Amino acid sequence: MSFRDNEIVLPLEVLEELDGLKAYPDQRGKSAREAIRFLDSIAKKGNLNEGVKLENGSTIRVSLSLPRAAPDGIELDRNDNKIILCAYVLQAEGRRVFFVSKDINARVKATALGLRAVDYEKQKVDIATLYQGLREVDASAETIARLQGTGELPWKDRLYPNEFVLLRDRASGQTVLAKGIPADGGTEQGRLIALPEWDGPVAGISPLNDRQRVAFELLLDDEVRLVTLVGKAGTGKTLIAIAAGLKRVCEDKKYARMLVTRPVVPVGKDIGYLPGEKSAKMANWMQPLFDNLEQILADYKRPNVKGVDQLVKDRMLEIEALSFIRGRSLPNQYVIVDEAQNLTPHEIKTIVSRAGEGTKVVLTGDPYQIDNMYLDANSNGLSYLVEAFKGQRIFGHVTLQRTERSELAELAASLL
Repeated sequence: MSFRDNEIVLPLEVLEELDGLKAYPDQRGKSAREAIRFLDSIAKKGNLNEGVKLENGSTIRVSLSLPRAAPDGIELDRNDNKIILCAYVLQAEGRRVFFVSKDINARVKATALGLRAVDYEKQKVDIATLYQGLREVDASAETIARLQGTGELPWKDRLYPNEFVLLRDRASGQTVLAKGIPADGGTEQGRLIALPEWDGPVAGISPLNDRQRVAFELLLDDEVRLVTLVGKAGTGKTLIAIAAGLKRVCEDKKYARMLVTRPVVPVGKDIGYLPGEKSAKMANWMQPLFDNLEQILADYKRPNVKGVDQLVKDRMLEIEALSFIRGRSLPNQYVIVDEAQNLTPHEIKTIVSRAGEGTKVVLTGDPYQIDNMYLDANSNGLSYLVEAFKGQRIFGHVTLQRTERSELAELAASLL
């Protein structure tokens, strides 16, 4: 449905591939079954061999087009090769053909045969130009002094809702951090509002750089219902998100509980089945979250809170595997999804759509550290969501850049 006003050719082997996928219990099986049902519905409207007109102006048909003699080096015992050769035959007939595939190796082989091979781009973003949430701007000492003196400054450049600006005087090195207020489309001009001095730690955690300060501003703002924190290892994404959540739940009583979750995607080889009940199985996967919670609770002393187990017992904290989120409705909760870069756009949609009335959702992740073999920095759900929600009033984002975990962690993130 994404290819408007074109002739879409599905090689017969694609249907065989769908048939092999339909029995899978996960999203692959669900998508394959939906695709098969869709093809069945349009087959009732015409002849798929000749082509059936779609509502978007395209024509779709199923083809079995193989050359009498395959080019040298192309074996016909693999479906991938048969699919590529279908496009090869159409091009040999004088048609202008684009071979579209998410399979990189298939695209390389198609290109080697002289075909124009392209990726499916609909749910991809350019990670190099991903929205930052904070822009750094050179400014004069007079401009900075005016902003600090009055607390407000007119701003002509376009601003997104909940976007921040760091003004820097190159000569003196002086900086000031401000929140951008976009123009309302009428007579009001966009402006910058200087952030006040940091007034103390949040659950024992204080920002160590400007971008972490922006993260706290977004996490503690109840008008911002969806927050994404993107950054490399050690930038403090998870620690800051959990600290803000604990403050809003335990101290401010704004939310009923904090729900923390992450996708179950192993780094390296999977360790296989684990013994015990659900909590025991999850303990290994969720240990990074427990590490952050224990670090915070070591300094953040609250009445009747002796540790993570006490928070869980009092139902102020829930740690859940992402696999069990589907179907749930989560009202009045502070939801943190860690390692969200390992989720597909569809899975991200499933999770964010669980949010009930009064719920805040925080997604953290590093698009360059993906363990899901089917995703990359441009196609993962976290990057896709940042670009899709950019400009929405209830959305806030910041890209964290500086590793604060340790000097060793900073070097590892930069050099390896």
